[in-house]
Amino acid sequence: MSTAELLKDAAGLFPDEVVTSAHVRHLDLPAGAGRFALITLDNGLDHTKPTTFGPQSLAHLNAAIDQVEKEAAEGSITGVGLTGKPFIFAVGADLKGVELLRTHDQALAIGKGGHDVFKRLSALAVPTFAYYNGAAMGGGVEVGLHCSYRTVSRAIPAFSLPEVFLGLVPGWGGCALLPNLIGADRAVTVIIENSLNQNRQLKGAQVFDLGIADAIFDGADFLEQSLAWTAAVLNGTTRVERAEIERGDAWAAAVARGRFIADSKVHGAAPAAYRALDIIAAAEDGDTQAGFDAEDRALADLIMGGELRSGIYAFNLVQKRGKRPAGAPDRSLARPVTKVGVVGAGLMASQLALLFLRRLEVPVVLTDIDQERIDKGVGYVHAEIDKLLGKGRIDQDKANRLKALVTGVLDKAEGFFDADFVIEAVFEEIGVKQQVFAEVEAVVPAHAVLATNTSSLSVTEMASKLKNPERVVGFHFFNPVAILPLLEIVRGERTDDASLATAFAVAKKLKKTAVLVKDAPAFVVNRILTRFMGEIQNVIDEGTPVDVAERAVEPLGLPMSPLVLLELVGPAIGLHVSETLHRAFPDRFTVSENLAAVVKAGKRGFYVYDSGRPELDPEVAALLKQGDTVLTEEQTRARVLDAVAEEIGLMLAEGVVAEAQDVDLCLITGAGWPFHLGGITPYLDREGVSERVNGKPFLAPGVASVPA
Repeated sequence: MSTAELLKDAAGLFPDEVVTSAHVRHLDLPAGAGRFALITLDNGLDHTKPTTFGPQSLAHLNAAIDQVEKEAAEGSITGVGLTGKPFIFAVGADLKGVELLRTHDQALAIGKGGHDVFKRLSALAVPTFAYYNGAAMGGGVEVGLHCSYRTVSRAIPAFSLPEVFLGLVPGWGGCALLPNLIGADRAVTVIIENSLNQNRQLKGAQVFDLGIADAIFDGADFLEQSLAWTAAVLNGTTRVERAEIERGDAWAAAVARGRFIADSKVHGAAPAAYRALDIIAAAEDGDTQAGFDAEDRALADLIMGGELRSGIYAFNLVQKRGKRPAGAPDRSLARPVTKVGVVGAGLMASQLALLFLRRLEVPVVLTDIDQERIDKGVGYVHAEIDKLLGKGRIDQDKANRLKALVTGVLDKAEGFFDADFVIEAVFEEIGVKQQVFAEVEAVVPAHAVLATNTSSLSVTEMASKLKNPERVVGFHFFNPVAILPLLEIVRGERTDDASLATAFAVAKKLKKTAVLVKDAPAFVVNRILTRFMGEIQNVIDEGTPVDVAERAVEPLGLPMSPLVLLELVGPAIGLHVSETLHRAFPDRFTVSENLAAVVKAGKRGFYVYDSGRPELDPEVAALLKQGDTVLTEEQTRARVLDAVAEEIGLMLAEGVVAEAQDVDLCLITGAGWPFHLGGITPYLDREGVSERVNGKPFLAPGVASVPA
């Protein structure tokens, strides 16, 4: 079957494809370098709708190559260039179409179709040039790798091969071509390391420094400069020299480094990274067609597997559902926020003050019980602003403005009399928080929203003694505040729509992923993690060795083991949350005497790191009192997953969130739960745990799974 026929068949599967055209225009290069064909990729929409490659889009590019191939063969052009619409080069395959594929043959055709089109660029009778003028990801990067030369704009904000992050491999030449262009080690950084570090993006300068691009130009006149450089290359006045690629031991070491990274991130639980590394390893001999064939096979296998479907599901949650929160009131009800008050000046309160200051750029006032604490909190914010200045993230004028906007006072009346939004971040004790809110309510304007950063206490109870409980809302951030995107917005029993809408509007300005949560104990993330951690702790307390319990959940590919997570959270906080949930649900949540003993002894965790690796602290080992019930890893994992599935089922029945999708969105953005799992519910469905525990899956067939 020809490429055109292959793409025509595939197009029938994607009726809603946003089609990218490939416009060919001709121009005369400067310095007498001849007539040049420039192909522009453009879907006819602005930069908020990035250009993608579906079957019809590939067919358009294929037709454009037909034209320039003929012109090159007859000698009427001296070269071919490829660029994108303003701000966008191309961002890869159309994932909406990939979701619809139902058979291995259909998936294989998508890989083969892309290869068949892209590799024609390297086979033309004239040199080819890719001009990365804007965002380039996945297939957008790969189409340029098939060209003879590449330039990149210094203004590019995002350039990546994110496939492994989603559960795929770079399947249109990335795994085979990139290591032979920049070396295996650098290719491993781009394909494996960056992807598994939350899809880290490269800027234009990094693309050039890595050797992916041969030249870099400023964004303002990028295309003009690229064409002048192209003319110099074609005339021979500019020679492109690339570093010699190290093979042999260096290549093997790079692949080994990639496997170490994959093991540390996904613990063998997700196949994409390992498939990509296999192709990179085999690409050392430079046989590109063999590499393309391997990419086709890997792509088809992964498209028909659960990991990719979960990855796309997770991507859609973050990019779509996360931007349109389920159940949020009409945004027109939101009131403007022109001043923010923060009760407390400790580390969490100071982080919140910095975030509000940077995103809202309005006056922020901190209060606390003494001037020393206030000065320390304001000092923290000033120091962080100075760090941003030192890194060139802001200029001196911006730094001065931000510093002038943050102040601290002892008197709440003086600080908050004109505040529109006041958030408390004081000690996690209901009486303390009720007292703080009573003091704040007495001095703030009638329209001010009162927000609490509580992680587990009842928002309704916190507001119960106020004259206006309807303006109290939960606003639960996750630590570190600057990094984790999730914001659990909690509606108390009497919270009104205007206050809630204002909270969502503020969350959007803070660039947080807001999820509406019912006022239930520990809300979403902490409730699930506490049940998860509690079952691990129960198994250890009953007699299973610590290392067995830890290894049991490695197949989930979590960012860290349960006890390392406990160390990060802090054993005392973990104990406090488990006590809170034990009071609410004593039949399911236990309070570990061993954990209480660890906290009482002042230990910051279960491990010491004397060897550079976590090892059970002998002092902690001496504190542990264990029973004689020893479970295997498999038994432990089953017990933990059953507990989590039960808890999520109960939470959905209680209406803690609107749907299972919100549970996954919370875990991905608030707890770093792996993208390749799609959160937790697709994994529980795929492993049969949901059916076993609750009698039904959490998600409908075809949602985070291959359509039936």
